[in-house]
Amino acid sequence: MGDVVLPKLNNNDSEYLLVEWLVGDGAPVRAGEAVAVVETSKAASDLEAVADGVLAHLVPAGTWCAPGAVLARVTLPGASTPGPAVPLAGAGSAGPVITEPARRLMAELGVTEAEVAALGVPLVRRGEVEAVVARRDQAPGSAVPLPTDAAPEGTPGGGTWPPERDLGGAASPPERALGGAATLPEAGRGGAVELSRVQRAVARAVTVSHQSIPAAYTVMRFDVGEALVRAEELTRSVRRPIGLAELTVAALARLHERFPLCYATLDGDRAWLAETPHVGVTFDLGEGLFVPVVHDPAGLSWKELATTMMRYRVAAGTGRFAEADLAGATITLTLHTEPDVVLAVPFVFPGQVCALALTAPREEGGRTVADVGLAYDHRLINGRDAARFLTALKQEVTTP
Repeated sequence: MGDVVLPKLNNNDSEYLLVEWLVGDGAPVRAGEAVAVVETSKAASDLEAVADGVLAHLVPAGTWCAPGAVLARVTLPGASTPGPAVPLAGAGSAGPVITEPARRLMAELGVTEAEVAALGVPLVRRGEVEAVVARRDQAPGSAVPLPTDAAPEGTPGGGTWPPERDLGGAASPPERALGGAATLPEAGRGGAVELSRVQRAVARAVTVSHQSIPAAYTVMRFDVGEALVRAEELTRSVRRPIGLAELTVAALARLHERFPLCYATLDGDRAWLAETPHVGVTFDLGEGLFVPVVHDPAGLSWKELATTMMRYRVAAGTGRFAEADLAGATITLTLHTEPDVVLAVPFVFPGQVCALALTAPREEGGRTVADVGLAYDHRLINGRDAARFLTALKQEVTTP
């Protein structure tokens, strides 16, 4: 009926990893249905059935295969299936399957196969390698506080943030912060879903932001090819993962002196300037949205900055942060790692003036580009200021 053939997905790899089968061996499939996931050094891709019938696996999951290999065959029910195709490498070997990007990061960071095997996972990607290195440096975390309850450094009066006067009186309960009771009649409602504590905090911050901050938005495209080359060199040098996010955090710290209003706190007719830039970075790995803070990144070495960011990624996966990790941001960087996201508009956190959105790098027109957007409080920052700030950030990030 038809073969499921591994296509050539990029020019960088001579083999790809068959990560998993989405349809079982001997199960019925329809033409166009996704049946397998393969991973290259840059992305994961789905493979589809070419016809209706019964899927017969020819290669087991966890196998490295060359482009052109026949991975499965779609046959009519009851038809005989030919023997398995011969893969390039790796099927059935002891220990976990390690993706090529993970192997490269292991070599750069000095992580051994024994260390990743100790994780007890069947498939090792870059995230698992980062977790190994983070465990070397990380002390056990503490319980999670609400991420919007700490005042930015230098906020007049201190206390919780946002202050009650900015909420229009006493703090609203979560259901009011989300816009009031549901309007559906009782007969039309499904089951209720209780929001997590972290999500309730996010809901309050979003509500206050939209009610009180007249935000505007500007986006600029960065050519980040040379920046990513530099990041790879720094990764090998400090033996910690450095990517576009780390480069952007460092660049934001360097711009503080030239653009102090972008790191300020607006209080009526006055803007309180921050003495030191502290960059909040968003992480959402399934346990809720967290915004830990890289405190004074200008005072950190590349190794210290990379270690801090890696520790936050691991903590976001478990929801365990120290209280100090979530307090004191003067500007926020939101990370959007999904490869197809080209535009994201962050909300400005109450007590801050600017929030940036950073998309994942992508190939476009022979270049590697990323879009960086700036949401800003229009009461203090104007469009010209926003464009100047993004232009300066572009120079800082993209110039080696």
